[in-house]
Amino acid sequence: MLEVKDVIVRYDTATILDGASLTVEKGELVGLVGPNGAGKTTLLRAIAGLINWDREALRGTRKSDVTFEGSIEFEGERIDKLAASQIAQKGIQLCPQMGRPFVEMTVKENLLAGAYLCKSKKEVDEGLARVYELFPRLKEREKQLSGTLSGGERQMLAVGRSLMRRPKLMLVDEPSSGLAPKVKDDLFKRVEEIYKELGVTILLAEQDISFAFALSKRNYVVSRGHIIAQGTAEELLKDETIRKTYLGL
Repeated sequence: MLEVKDVIVRYDTATILDGASLTVEKGELVGLVGPNGAGKTTLLRAIAGLINWDREALRGTRKSDVTFEGSIEFEGERIDKLAASQIAQKGIQLCPQMGRPFVEMTVKENLLAGAYLCKSKKEVDEGLARVYELFPRLKEREKQLSGTLSGGERQMLAVGRSLMRRPKLMLVDEPSSGLAPKVKDDLFKRVEEIYKELGVTILLAEQDISFAFALSKRNYVVSRGHIIAQGTAEELLKDETIRKTYLGL
């Protein structure tokens, strides 16, 4: 479904990704693990087309220049030269770290913003029903301004917003970041349900190794912009150098 080949991303002279390659098959949940600052978020942003957005936004300014090299294919079609909106239309949705809601909009308005590509009211209504069934708390909070939500509720909202159009591929960025253990456990169950029961393919970037390994079929380990290992949780944990140096276990 997804093939990333030799992707390099630089901001001025800082190389954030240096030849990253990975694949995700339809129906998989693949983990992208590694420490903070390893390049996981940048890789998800590149897949979603936001590196192109950065490049256009910074063109002609005194801010950092952005360069991109390599290729990204989705369902056999090259997408790395497309705008983020065109990539979203193809069924890829990015669920950002820390939720990133539109804070002056209500919960329901945020969810409806995630349905902007839906083609009918029926599709929107089905999306809302799906999200509210998965996260009943969002139904309870639907008229509340999203800026007043807790961290856990914001993450629920981010996942729900990404699900409104039932994507083919979800790029989920650090969903457990900053969450209390009980909230994290509940979110774990919801992500598992999205993958197993709704059948959504997921690329999950996580610093919490135990969270990712408990869900993923395969994993890629990222360090300083490089993918330095791949395999199942069991295979990676058997490698003492990987386990101690890169996974912190």
